[in-house]
Amino acid sequence: MTDIGFYHLTGTPLERALPKLLEKVLGSGKRAVVMAGSEERVESLNAMLWSYRQDSFLPHGSVRDGNAEAQPVWLTAKDENPNGASILILSDGASSESIASFERCLEMFDGRDEAAVAEARLRWKSYQEAGHVCVYHQQTETGGWERKTEE
Repeated sequence: MTDIGFYHLTGTPLERALPKLLEKVLGSGKRAVVMAGSEERVESLNAMLWSYRQDSFLPHGSVRDGNAEAQPVWLTAKDENPNGASILILSDGASSESIASFERCLEMFDGRDEAAVAEARLRWKSYQEAGHVCVYHQQTETGGWERKTEE
């Protein structure tokens, strides 16, 4: 079964939290697929990752860049894994039918959006019913993560 981490954004938006998580993923020698809710959002995240910090670089790409198999981080709005990633990051309510093929899935949701919170609760229940291990992380005031519960 896949370990599924729920990342409840309470202080900073996805654009500030995602790069830090991707740095950890790449630092562990793993690859990631980031699945967003639309192609427009993919391109927005793509542009953001090029400029989120002047002293850092996160190798990544999207369909617009091509060469998916060479990209350590692949940004997409499709349910795909063209770069052989072991980590799936879901944002904007995106969902995947292929979660079981990943080692780990990170569900990132905006805690200021009641609909996103309600949807995350439904997904938590669904994942548990499917036998996945779920862990809940809440964002701290400093932008880090505090593990709250595991089931």
